[in-house]
Amino acid sequence: MSRPASWSWLCVLIFLASCSNGTNNKPDNNSSSKSTNPTKSTHTNNPPQSRGVIGVSLLTLQNPFFKVIGDHITLEAKKHGYTTIVVSAEEDVAKQTHQIKDFIVKKVSAIVLSPCESRSVVPVIQEANAASIPVFTVDIPCREPGVKIATQICTDNLDGGRQAGQAMLELLGNTGGKAAILHYKQAESCRLRVQGFREVVDAHNAKSDKKIDIVAELEGGAAKDRSRKTTQDLLQSHPDLAGLFCINDPSALGARSALEDANKADQVKIVGFDGQPEGKQAIKDGKIYADPIQFPDKMGQGVVQAILKHDNGEDLPAETLIPTTLYKKADADADPELK
Repeated sequence: MSRPASWSWLCVLIFLASCSNGTNNKPDNNSSSKSTNPTKSTHTNNPPQSRGVIGVSLLTLQNPFFKVIGDHITLEAKKHGYTTIVVSAEEDVAKQTHQIKDFIVKKVSAIVLSPCESRSVVPVIQEANAASIPVFTVDIPCREPGVKIATQICTDNLDGGRQAGQAMLELLGNTGGKAAILHYKQAESCRLRVQGFREVVDAHNAKSDKKIDIVAELEGGAAKDRSRKTTQDLLQSHPDLAGLFCINDPSALGARSALEDANKADQVKIVGFDGQPEGKQAIKDGKIYADPIQFPDKMGQGVVQAILKHDNGEDLPAETLIPTTLYKKADADADPELK
């Protein structure tokens, strides 16, 4: 019996479809289907777009205050796609100069400084200016002529010094007496603190017969050991000393140690500066009378925000001053971070 013609045509169509499917089943190494492999993700969590490197040279990382600044620069920079190189100048102008030159060679996007000595770093800042690398200062300003600073982020040290002067008036204003200053003259921030302190004392002396006589202004190196030795020498020259203004907490704590050794801790009252944890604890314990406290975390964050604005072409103020707050025993007693 013969099959109908329609059946024959159906067989031909089935054969052709089979050949076509066989061809498509062959692997095609040029196929874009590889990108749709379900074992590979087409989405990635990318970090912020890289904005470059920030070179940071701080006065010294031996002082916890500057370490807080450096840590917050690094944290804030990372949020916005910057990487950082944070180095310690160890209070050495020559070392800091070399560090800045190294940043220039590396062609960093920005340089942040807390100058060891503002006048001495002018030539190397000028080199950075010539290389079109923006320079920012943090904590210690540089107001020298002939350099271009994108902006300065620092404590209002002049007003902080005035607050320290007011604290000394609370101690000696009704009785008068001899006072001394433990300085760190190479830092402009400290020169401003002493200027503000003297302004208040001089104004008091101009209208009161209970004068505060500043008998010495000595170098304490902004460090415990040197300030301790300086205070020991000071007590030899002025055994009737009544007050000490120390330009930072390490200096104040070194002075306190010398006073305890000489059994004069009750006689000589100390006003410090900074508000580091150890300094705050000393205020709570009655070893330091008061501190105008600074905010190094805000400085670190603020300088990165300034760099970001500069990169975006925004105008910056010449200087941003962060006010201090006078911190005394009542504040320390209420401070949950202290023992």
